[in-house]
Amino acid sequence: MIRYYAKEDGRLKEMDGPETSCWVNISPPFTHEELEEIAIQFDIPLDFLTDSLDIDERSRYEREDEVRLIVLNTPVLNESEDQNDAIYITVPIGIILTMDMVITITAFENPVLQLFLDSKVKNFDPGDDIQFVLQIFEQNVYRFLTCLKKLNLKRNLIEQELYHSSRNIELMQLLSIEKSLVYFVNSLSANELLKMKMKRTDFLNIGGDESKTDLFEDIIIDNSQALEMSNVYTNILNGTMDAYGSIISNNLNITIRRLTLITIILMVPTLVASFYGMNVPLPLRQDPYAIYYIVTFSIAISLLVAWYFQRKRLF
Repeated sequence: MIRYYAKEDGRLKEMDGPETSCWVNISPPFTHEELEEIAIQFDIPLDFLTDSLDIDERSRYEREDEVRLIVLNTPVLNESEDQNDAIYITVPIGIILTMDMVITITAFENPVLQLFLDSKVKNFDPGDDIQFVLQIFEQNVYRFLTCLKKLNLKRNLIEQELYHSSRNIELMQLLSIEKSLVYFVNSLSANELLKMKMKRTDFLNIGGDESKTDLFEDIIIDNSQALEMSNVYTNILNGTMDAYGSIISNNLNITIRRLTLITIILMVPTLVASFYGMNVPLPLRQDPYAIYYIVTFSIAISLLVAWYFQRKRLF
């Protein structure tokens, strides 16, 4: 789906066709033939469009003549029905800067771009292409921070459930969070490297604009903070998984030890009864009260063994 937007009277308006200083948003569904037509129409390399659709594409920038490409990774909710998969995955957004307009393309419905479509970003104007790109960077970092807070909250709730449950479902949910954090750490690292390179090479040509330079530096700092949060949450989650594994192992050892002690205690009357079940002369065999003596003796020995184990704090 190819749509054109421009700002008129302070509001974002959808246009019937491309105009100077407009925003061209390419979102699914679309066909390869449509991408070829876009590439020819706006005189941009077809690779700039197709590379942005590859889910494994790394964050990078590229220039060809007067056309610039920026590929940025952003988090989206994973639509997979498999409960073992990550809650969030990261997918690329392609941002193409031409002489006349800005083109964005993604293979997924993207919450970051949706903020601009819903006019929820202040001072947004597609006509100012560099400011638009910086605002996409900024909202993308905020999106990472929001997702990280949700993952951390979910982790806390699952940990509370783990204190009272030993089901596998909580561990599988923690594994899904861990996978999401791995995606976040890798994507934020790649995004940070991309932005540092762009700043060093002045890829956006903002060296003479102090306000935009300051905004770009703030975005880099926020990205670093998001990366640090991802690393911290990952370490906490790894520690939680290790600690819970140790708790399960310790509980299992305690259970096995108790069952072993109970088996030893119950073995005493079984041993006594086995002796008196032999077809050989034994004391008290002819006594009519022999059964009571044997039972009393067995119980006394069992209680003595249980007292010994309790004194040694084995129970």
